[in-house]
Amino acid sequence: MNLRCPLTASLGLVLLTAASQLGAHALELFVAPDGRDVNPGTKAKPFTTLEAARDAIRRRKAAQSGFREQATVWLRGGDYVRTNAFVLTAADSGTPESPIVYRAYRHERVRLLGGRVLSGFQPVADLAVRARLDEAARSHVVQLDLRARGITDFGELKSRGFGRPATPAHAELFYDGRPMTLARWPNEGAWERIAGYPAASGGQDEHGGSLGALAGGFIYAGDRPRRWKDTSDLWVHGYWSWDWANSYERVASLDLDQHLVQTAPPYGQYGFRKGQRFYFLNVLEELDQPGEWFLDRKTGLLYFWPPGEGNRSEQAPETLLSLLAQPLLKLTGVSHVTFRGLALEAARGNAIEISGGVSNRVAGCLIRDIGDYGVQIEGGIGHGVVSCDIFDTGDGGVSLNGGDRQALTPGGQFVENCHFARQGRWSKCYVPAVLVSGVGQRVAHNLIHDHPHCAILFGGNDHVIEFNEIHHVALETGDVGAIYAGRDWTFRGNRICFNFIHDTGGVGMGSMGVYMDDCVSGTEIFGNIFFKVQRAAFLGGGRDHRVENNVFVDCNPAVQVDGRGLDHSPVWHNMVYDFMRQRLADVPPELYRRRYPALTNLDRYYASTNGVPPEGNVVARNVCVGKWLEVGWHADRKMLDVRDNCVGTDPSFVAPGTMDFRLKKDSPAWRLGFQRIPTDQIGLRNDEDRRALDRSQDAAARR
Repeated sequence: MNLRCPLTASLGLVLLTAASQLGAHALELFVAPDGRDVNPGTKAKPFTTLEAARDAIRRRKAAQSGFREQATVWLRGGDYVRTNAFVLTAADSGTPESPIVYRAYRHERVRLLGGRVLSGFQPVADLAVRARLDEAARSHVVQLDLRARGITDFGELKSRGFGRPATPAHAELFYDGRPMTLARWPNEGAWERIAGYPAASGGQDEHGGSLGALAGGFIYAGDRPRRWKDTSDLWVHGYWSWDWANSYERVASLDLDQHLVQTAPPYGQYGFRKGQRFYFLNVLEELDQPGEWFLDRKTGLLYFWPPGEGNRSEQAPETLLSLLAQPLLKLTGVSHVTFRGLALEAARGNAIEISGGVSNRVAGCLIRDIGDYGVQIEGGIGHGVVSCDIFDTGDGGVSLNGGDRQALTPGGQFVENCHFARQGRWSKCYVPAVLVSGVGQRVAHNLIHDHPHCAILFGGNDHVIEFNEIHHVALETGDVGAIYAGRDWTFRGNRICFNFIHDTGGVGMGSMGVYMDDCVSGTEIFGNIFFKVQRAAFLGGGRDHRVENNVFVDCNPAVQVDGRGLDHSPVWHNMVYDFMRQRLADVPPELYRRRYPALTNLDRYYASTNGVPPEGNVVARNVCVGKWLEVGWHADRKMLDVRDNCVGTDPSFVAPGTMDFRLKKDSPAWRLGFQRIPTDQIGLRNDEDRRALDRSQDAAARR
């Protein structure tokens, strides 16, 4: 089944043909780590910086009227250590017929590095420092004097997380391509629990639960902190009130007798709740297992327990310290430029920032060990991230924001055929692998896994989320969806189709597969496969959703619907009649009601204050093995259109033991109108960019 748009394919062919006709007039420039910027930029005499190649193209343009050459900047293999962003402006744009490409030469491994490779670690000699370490760690921990190597900018540990602005990370340590853990207690995977809070600071949250005020601090159990000699730069990380809102906070005071921690302002949005999870971090004494590290910012000494004792071997894996707070690549107002086949590593902020412009591409790149986002795209039209591997980012993977919600004109941005793993290293919540906003974006054929919170988060209109495989997400949080949107009647026209969501996690309130939270409405959920997902399709009070032609196996339940928009308690009533009514007023009423006629049905509910029911939801022609449908919390089944679902009978899967949930020819679902799901198109595709990326990484691993 070919589900691609014929018009898009035809347009791509026309542009490709036009570009190929100009290929004979292509400009080629070369850059190499051992080149010189006074060279002419030929293969025999390459430049040494990307800036020299950029400026050569600028001069070529200035010397010609109507520059019509394709330009390719070939980067020879090696490391390009960046101490500032590589900046492109509108002056560096190509055209549809004459694009400009920066790319690795013949699959050679090219790295843009925002950090320094470290070597020369020595055993810890200072007896006072050794005495602070756990006895079992003393013979394993090594040290390196960063100041002696000219490294003095360590960045700052800053409060970050839910409700906090994004900020470039402090210096981080990476080993063998993976981030190491800042020394903490309890160790990774374990948590302490808030034991309480001072009685004088007690209060209630908006749902009537008990909270301690942030300014009052919280109480911990036990006497572990008595071991710590220096707590001047001590931090705590926790889910202080809710399992979907974490933050890192500096400890302003630590009272060892009262077991009281007080954090430094500015404080977050919520208080401290007894029993919630937290841990201490940035503690030298807790450097007690492989992979942990600590930086003494006063002396510039870095302490590290390398996994496998590798740093003492001649064949030790690489140790890398991030330094660059700027993006590695920054494109402003640029059009028709592609970066292909590069590795971008060890930046403290975002790896790539694109704002404005038209049709830029990041293709076949490895982006890893980044402090904030892998790629942030703000505005512009038709930008794409294609066939990339994006691993171990401090915040999210790719952020797309484009199109005009006031005019409902599409941005046409896309993330396609990318592999995402281990996003949210720092901020944890609401920093998904793919963040989508605006109008008319596409997220397709991606593989997303190992995330503490949600995989794809969207807001806006007319987005398409299709053919993605998502698994092992929501690993550290609760009340979260693998695919999530919430709190806006006007987020309409969105399609979630042909995705495979399986083996998800969730703590506390658990997790969902597709979570339409807090009355968000009008989403099509069609042709997806859900396997071992707690609440697979959750309609949280919203309207006009269509849950059709999906397969649900071992979910609990397959579909859940509530009517929270009818709840008269202040938290929900205010959400509907204040927050969401304002969002409804923020968009042009005639345009939105013409494009999405079901919005007109809301008008009568805003003429009163009795709440908004979950009407217009269709649940049809689905296949379910396991728990089926739950309706409650002010909703009842009469509000739903439920029909032609294959439930309570063997649907005749091809091979469910191997997660092959295709239906055999004799399945009873066909008689109910079920349509074939194109499972062969779900997930990554082996295109040329992905094959080249795999080859370059395999070659690097063998060296």
